[in-house]
Amino acid sequence: MFEGLKVLLVEDDPTVRAGSEQALQLAGLEVQSFHSAELAYKLLAPNFPGIVVTDVRLPGMSGLELLQAVKALDAHMPVILVTGHGDITMAVQAMRNGAYDFIEKPYSSEQLVDVILRALETRRLTLEVHNLRRRLEDGDGIESRLLGNSAAMRDIRRLILDVANEPADVLIYGDTGTGKEMVARCLHEYSHRRKHHFVAVNCGAIPESIFESEVFGHEQGAFTGAAKRQVGKIEHADHGTFFLDEIESLPLSLQVKLLRVLQERYIERLGSNTAVPLDVRVVAAAKLDLEELSGQQKFRSDLYYRLNLIVLHLPPLRERREDIPMLFEHFALAAAARYNRAAPLVSSAQMQALMAHAWPGNVRELRNIADRFVLGIAGGESGLLAARAAAPSSLAEQVNGFERALIEQELRNYAGNVTEASLVLGLPKQTLYHKMQKYNLVAEEFR
Repeated sequence: MFEGLKVLLVEDDPTVRAGSEQALQLAGLEVQSFHSAELAYKLLAPNFPGIVVTDVRLPGMSGLELLQAVKALDAHMPVILVTGHGDITMAVQAMRNGAYDFIEKPYSSEQLVDVILRALETRRLTLEVHNLRRRLEDGDGIESRLLGNSAAMRDIRRLILDVANEPADVLIYGDTGTGKEMVARCLHEYSHRRKHHFVAVNCGAIPESIFESEVFGHEQGAFTGAAKRQVGKIEHADHGTFFLDEIESLPLSLQVKLLRVLQERYIERLGSNTAVPLDVRVVAAAKLDLEELSGQQKFRSDLYYRLNLIVLHLPPLRERREDIPMLFEHFALAAAARYNRAAPLVSSAQMQALMAHAWPGNVRELRNIADRFVLGIAGGESGLLAARAAAPSSLAEQVNGFERALIEQELRNYAGNVTEASLVLGLPKQTLYHKMQKYNLVAEEFR
């Protein structure tokens, strides 16, 4: 009924707390109960997906103080007060201060559930309006970060905005240079965690011998040279986002320790037995299929399944060639501003060369070529744009070049299987063979 929404119940009387929790569970609601307001407040954040039900008279922080704290955090979060006999005047004043409703003890299960259902419906509508407004506001912003009008990029941007505020960890697949870290940063910056740190770690760049100290931190004297306490990178990302790039390169011995952190959401620094709780979202990126690696015993299957909750697949540039002109123009203009140079014009022959290129380095390679083009050193190893002043190709030449590039791409995707390539291209197999002969393409060269 209210999937994804929680009820945080605060009641110091264990009998009342247990009875109320049971009544809500029988009504099909997700509930977490606490004996103190301080514990419940630790779980709250702006746009928290749920409501608060709290007794007024509590040890430590009172229910009224919790109400004030919640309203300061999120003015639209419903807070229901549970009052004792004789507290009606105070409860009415609390409602004027922002409480959603109040229930007087003793109350029936039906009365409790009824008030909570109305509050959850209010919360659901508030969050839907907020999410719609956020997506409308952020839509233009994310399009300037993740460029491209291809269907694949539109899907990626929409999915990022859909899951940005979800607490679940994210796994990003993509070839080298496709922009996995940029996607991770967008997940962070379009979420409620954006006010906290985004911390990136390349699992293949930190030696195994110091990885645990760098990521989890250490205490003074934990090992030779540990002159003072060091907060680890994942602790530095508390309340923010922790990005693990090239996670497939993480040694198995460290995968065990990472899995424990992901499951328990706390760390122990080297040289300490004290658990440090964490509220962090983990985003991992990989070039290789982790499921396949786990089947080969090269990656822990339990860690794979822990990460495999929300999965984003970034397409290589060769599969979204229609984005190349926009991307190249963007990178060239940025390079011209950075190097204080005029942005040269791209001829049709040069754009044809860009469209036909295989792009093994993906967007990163395209950006480098744009930089070199602006600096006037476009020849280099690739020679893609060496002929800056070359005569423009005819329309027929450009069409042939693009057609050849598409055929090469599908032959490469299907390892030279002409039957599969012809189905994807929508061509009869005989027609594809004729075109391959025309462009001097041999299927065996793609196997």
